[in-house]
Amino acid sequence: MTEQQKPLPTIFCEEPKKEACPDGSPDKNVFDIQQGVSINLFVKTGKKKKDALAEVLHYDLFGQREVKYDFLWKNSIASLPFAKLDLDAPQYFFVRKDFTEKKIYDAGFVINDLFDNNSAGIVTARDYFVIDSDRALLINRINSFFSSEKNELMNRFDLKENSTWKIDNTKNTAKSLDEKRIRIIAYRPFDDRYVYYDKSFIDRPRIELMGHFLSGDNVGLCWIRPMSSNYDFSIFITDSIIDQCFAGNKSAGAGISYTSPLYIYPQQGLQITIDGTNHRTPNLNLTIVDQIANGLGLNFTPEKDETPGTFAPIDLLDYIYAVLHSPSYRQKFQEFLKIDFPRIPYPADQQKFWKLAELGGELRQLHLLESPQLDRAGTTYPVAGSNVVDKVHYEDGKVYINEAQYFDGVPQSAWEFYIGGYQPAQKWLKDRKGRTLNYNDVKHYQRIIIALTETERIMGEIDAN
Repeated sequence: MTEQQKPLPTIFCEEPKKEACPDGSPDKNVFDIQQGVSINLFVKTGKKKKDALAEVLHYDLFGQREVKYDFLWKNSIASLPFAKLDLDAPQYFFVRKDFTEKKIYDAGFVINDLFDNNSAGIVTARDYFVIDSDRALLINRINSFFSSEKNELMNRFDLKENSTWKIDNTKNTAKSLDEKRIRIIAYRPFDDRYVYYDKSFIDRPRIELMGHFLSGDNVGLCWIRPMSSNYDFSIFITDSIIDQCFAGNKSAGAGISYTSPLYIYPQQGLQITIDGTNHRTPNLNLTIVDQIANGLGLNFTPEKDETPGTFAPIDLLDYIYAVLHSPSYRQKFQEFLKIDFPRIPYPADQQKFWKLAELGGELRQLHLLESPQLDRAGTTYPVAGSNVVDKVHYEDGKVYINEAQYFDGVPQSAWEFYIGGYQPAQKWLKDRKGRTLNYNDVKHYQRIIIALTETERIMGEIDAN
């Protein structure tokens, strides 16, 4: 920046993101466009010292369009109550940020420094073709790929070629269907699907990391770095490969989903050696682990056992999972969570560590739909009918899938609960519009509601500890 002063009256509102005023009322754009608007005035006085940064003055204007028109008409640069921004390296934000908790936050360890290996989720570039919730349909589609002509495939499946993917090249490389390549993918929260996991069909398979989920038992934290101020940081869990939009829609601004497997399995080139779990090693930075162990007065062991005075990788993962689900942590450090990978506070003592690890473990089991709590009575599905998902809506504790049928006993908090950029109780059903729910689908949705309800309860308990 070379100018002496840069006043920035920001006239908020990006319509797709449904920006709101600080009081929660709607914020409207001054133009008939969706992109947010700011007015930037650059003033060069010639008085700035060499190599010094310019001053940045900022003012936010929220409200209805007419209010903004009136304000801009009646005011001038001289009359606006600009606030001078602190220009902190390396981001140099042109908006106000609250970094008062920076010293406390920086004392923690960065999550992607703890996990030696991490990656964004896979990108197929053709989800509609290589991913399906029905394994048989996916098999039929891949078989059709090898038995049909190129033009037929492009017309029938709307397949599109690009500079790096050609239908004929894929046929020559892959030759035929290999059912061993049909794998489970964590596609969206509580929505596992089948993927034809063959690098000939997938643009970015990220096999170097995702392969560790295919070799044996594993689990991995998943998180997003929001790309838009309209989305908050989010954390989730997986025991399989993930899609890059697993925890948030990247295109909508929620950010890319990243994951770190807890364990690394032996590899030979890009092929994972399936030889059991004895040779796996923790995917952890042992320098950070040693600091945690010394601070707690515990010994670290690479596999979970019942030896007194020890903690294992899964205990550390569960501790982190609890911390990142703490409402007070998210509120206190919200500005930092929007701009970088999260930092985790070192555990203060054994008692707090084990309590948070216990709560984090409960959350992990809930989110992987492995918790025994999911088998208890929750919602009901009392009305017989077609089971076809049509117009999904919520009313008085009922989630309607069509005009007559509904799930009863659904708390509004569960219906509205967010994980990353998604509301799972809504998205899972809306993604199945036009489909007929079977018995397993109904039970699965009921388990989702229990998982979301219990998540809210445990998040409150985390803050109580």
